[in-house]
Amino acid sequence: MSTPAAIDQPPLPHTAAASAPPRPPRRSLRSRLPGSSSDRFVYVLAAPVLAILAFFVVIPMAYTAITSTGGDGAADNYGTFLSGASGTALMLSVGISVASVLGCGLVGSALAILLNRFDFPGRRVLETVAILPMALPPLIGAVSFVLLYSETGIVPRALSQWFGVDPATVSVSGVGGVLLVHVFTMYPFFYLPVAAGLAGMDSSLESAAYNLGASRSRVWRTVLLPMLTPALVSGALLTFMISMASFTAPQLYNVQTLTMQIVSTKTVGNQELAAAQATVLAMVSILFLIGMKWYQGRRTHRSLSKGIQRDRTVSAGPIRIVAGIGTTVLTVLLMAPVLTIVLVSFSVDSSWTTQVIPPTYTLGNYTTLFTDPASLLPISVSVQMSFLATIGAITIGACASYVVARWRGPGRNTVDIMVMLPWALPGTVIGVNLVNAFNEPQPSNLGLSLVGTLWILPIAYFVRFVPLVFRSTNAALDTIDPSLEEAARNLGAGPLSVLRTITIPLVSKGILAGALLAFVDGVGEYVASVVIYPASYPPLSVEIYNRIYSSEFGTAAAYGTLQIALILAVLIINSRLQGDRRGRRGKAAAVAAPAVPTT
Repeated sequence: MSTPAAIDQPPLPHTAAASAPPRPPRRSLRSRLPGSSSDRFVYVLAAPVLAILAFFVVIPMAYTAITSTGGDGAADNYGTFLSGASGTALMLSVGISVASVLGCGLVGSALAILLNRFDFPGRRVLETVAILPMALPPLIGAVSFVLLYSETGIVPRALSQWFGVDPATVSVSGVGGVLLVHVFTMYPFFYLPVAAGLAGMDSSLESAAYNLGASRSRVWRTVLLPMLTPALVSGALLTFMISMASFTAPQLYNVQTLTMQIVSTKTVGNQELAAAQATVLAMVSILFLIGMKWYQGRRTHRSLSKGIQRDRTVSAGPIRIVAGIGTTVLTVLLMAPVLTIVLVSFSVDSSWTTQVIPPTYTLGNYTTLFTDPASLLPISVSVQMSFLATIGAITIGACASYVVARWRGPGRNTVDIMVMLPWALPGTVIGVNLVNAFNEPQPSNLGLSLVGTLWILPIAYFVRFVPLVFRSTNAALDTIDPSLEEAARNLGAGPLSVLRTITIPLVSKGILAGALLAFVDGVGEYVASVVIYPASYPPLSVEIYNRIYSSEFGTAAAYGTLQIALILAVLIINSRLQGDRRGRRGKAAAVAAPAVPTT
């Protein structure tokens, strides 16, 4: 009989010492760091990103707040602000911004409903023309409305000449002019999200409501509008912040908003009061951002149904005829500003005085732009400075997006807020922040004195537009299954190798889309440029204003036409990149599934 094999069993505890729990092994420094090499790589990558954002965003903001307490003291600066013209300017800015939100919401939402719920002749044309205001740089957009609707504009002069109407009675000026510019240039911030929301909405919800006896107005009030709340909040947020930051329309219509007050106060040398004004303007914008985010997060506006998407466009009845007529009117109104700039760009400088339209035309404006060194300088300054800023925005924006997407643990939202903070700050505030932080060498700015140099322009553009690259890259990262990166790491690839061979190629279109938008916005940037540009090197937008001030409308419009053409080209390229990226999402998901290693 064979002896059974001995079975290994843990020894029974015979003593108190033996019964004590085993002492955990001493953890090395490496084991105390985040769990995997990929996690450690994210935290290491976050360090320079946070340092650069702190240096160019947070510290300048802090310097402006500190500067606002200087001079006669914080009590005097803020007391002067509240009791003087600045307080009135703040209330006027808030009032114009709220009115702009209401006007843009009405026009943008109505246009989205018209194009998504009705089928009529010219619908496709209007869908294309509807986003045309996005191709207007802020300064050129405001100038086009002044040329069209001011007392000396084309429309009042035409009505006066043809019908004997007093131009002053039909012209638009003052606050009305600012609101006109805002509504007809900012309504796409409502139109685009509302149109997307209506196009993707499950029509079975409406059908169920109608089957239960609800009227059309009640369906819109209780079903459709609540579902569109995120789109409306997004449009309201963007419109309010951009209206608060608006400088070109108030400047051309001589409306003393807070942005105008900041520039004029800085011009007369009262840096402390200008800093107080900038601080208050920044706080109002940030508080509105927080308030709208809170309102949107109060409840979930999401469809949980699994109904079938049906086409609910109305293609018959008298409303179709009304929609067709409205389309023609809207198309003319929306194309008029762009066509006006193009027309004036061929006019001879100083020849347009009292005529309805320019009397003489020439190609010399464009010839001068590309042959005269003095005319080429502003183009060269804007293109080069915007290019440098875009390189920085690509580097920091893409890295920050990767950090936020792959960050595990607390601190993720801090990076997100630091990157997006400049988007909530008006351009005048960013300009004042940089002037206060880099006015003279000191330890906090590492001895850099940038005021009066060209370097301050790309830094300002970088700060303003890095959120564009960040959000565009973030959207691309959301379409990538992390298992692709995990599979590469399981096969022995290091974090840098994974980033170079997997992540960057997959998000390259998103990075490029954000970079293109950042570049064209930098070329047309005016609000921050007018605060910080060196006198010998005016950027393109400042030169346009200088030419208008000198009554050289033809040359100014030629500059503006080049800006419009550049922005249109970028919008077309960006639209194709976005469409291509959406088309590849399913393919990326299909590739990601088998990429997970099996066990």
